[in-house]
Amino acid sequence: MMKIVNPATGRVVAEMNTEPTAALGGRLAASRKAQILWAARPLAERMGAIERFRASLEASVDTLARTLTTEMGKPIGQARGEVRGTLGRINFFLGCAEAVLADRVVHEEEGLREILAREPLGVVANVSAWNYPYFVGANVFVPALLAGNAVLYKPSEHASMTGLAIANLLWEAGVPNDVFVPLVGDGEVGAELIRQPVDGVFFTGSWATGRRIAEVVGPRMIPLQLELGGKDPAYICEDVDVAAVAAGTADGAFYNTGQSCCSVERIYVHESIHDAFVEAFVATVRGFKLGDPLDEDTYIGPLTRDEQRGVLQAQVKDALDRGATLHCGGQYADREGFYYEPTVLTGVNEDMVVMRDESFGPIIGIQSVSGDDAAIELMNETDYGLTSAVYTKDGARARRILAQLDSGSAYWNCCDRVSPKLPWSGRRRSGMGLTLSEDGLRVFTRPKAYHLRG
Repeated sequence: MMKIVNPATGRVVAEMNTEPTAALGGRLAASRKAQILWAARPLAERMGAIERFRASLEASVDTLARTLTTEMGKPIGQARGEVRGTLGRINFFLGCAEAVLADRVVHEEEGLREILAREPLGVVANVSAWNYPYFVGANVFVPALLAGNAVLYKPSEHASMTGLAIANLLWEAGVPNDVFVPLVGDGEVGAELIRQPVDGVFFTGSWATGRRIAEVVGPRMIPLQLELGGKDPAYICEDVDVAAVAAGTADGAFYNTGQSCCSVERIYVHESIHDAFVEAFVATVRGFKLGDPLDEDTYIGPLTRDEQRGVLQAQVKDALDRGATLHCGGQYADREGFYYEPTVLTGVNEDMVVMRDESFGPIIGIQSVSGDDAAIELMNETDYGLTSAVYTKDGARARRILAQLDSGSAYWNCCDRVSPKLPWSGRRRSGMGLTLSEDGLRVFTRPKAYHLRG
């Protein structure tokens, strides 16, 4: 039995039965049989089921958002935004599925045709995340199901009620129970799922867990996608509207209480505007309301995991011990629940843990730099490589800088942004493989080359 804790209060709100690890082999066997029948259905039928699932999401936004807020602490307005935002991702995959999955004649001459066909992988394991369970889940299970796969879906233990809600809506929409199988449990269930002889593994979570998964899955030579962490930098050039950029990057750093892999986690500011930027940034952060995540006015909710507060506290101590300046926050909030005050540090450098290790919370370090070359060097001085952002009025300058940054996504005058039309991928400790874009549908298929004479 697994206890579901509301991070806003620290109290248990539900108990759920967990999946026995000994049952996973049987689950996989049943899914293999069901997958064959699912893949044999016309694409239009599979698309119809996903369209009905989308309609159910849209009709249930408020209920689904409240469940998400209760179990992982996301402020209610942001929770509704996530559910609604998932609709657009589903629209994208529905819009491109027919063209991407269709057989394609690549060459034809008298007596010979060469055709590229795409077949589903089979049964895939999806070990999902708690910080954006609708986004990161739908990035995997929607294209996987459209392509004709079955999905063994392990929701995070911090978003299990949401995971079951997703499963129920998919089943009601016409996806067979053995084609989409939720597996509720802790890390032990996820680890056993990864050990099963599935046909692909798709994981979102920490680098440490992703590395262990790669060690287990790698020798099997099956598709493996790892969406891991980030230490995403932003560089603020001297020609910007300081107030506007301070507000935008503060939102990029603290949205979802900083619990996003693509949150801005390091800011480098041209020395000529550093003080003005810090003043505007701190003023913005002080205006963020910390409180009950079910309150419509709350912007900073609790951290989902209590232990992460200790990580943040250690980063603050390390920075202060090494000479950083604390402008706000830097401590547990004085209220029940897993709250940490939004924190801004300056006078930081690359020797401090807060500028090296992923924070995954409402904390940011701001560093002064002399110019573009210094910023590029510092932004690339990381084990991660998810996103990088540059703020300047000069588009050519931005492209020149971004071209030198080693990250999967590059932002000019924006940050913390994901588009279903573009691939979402990381480098080094930020992961391998991709989701989203048309390629994010193709990864759930295997190409087959037909050489046809006659």
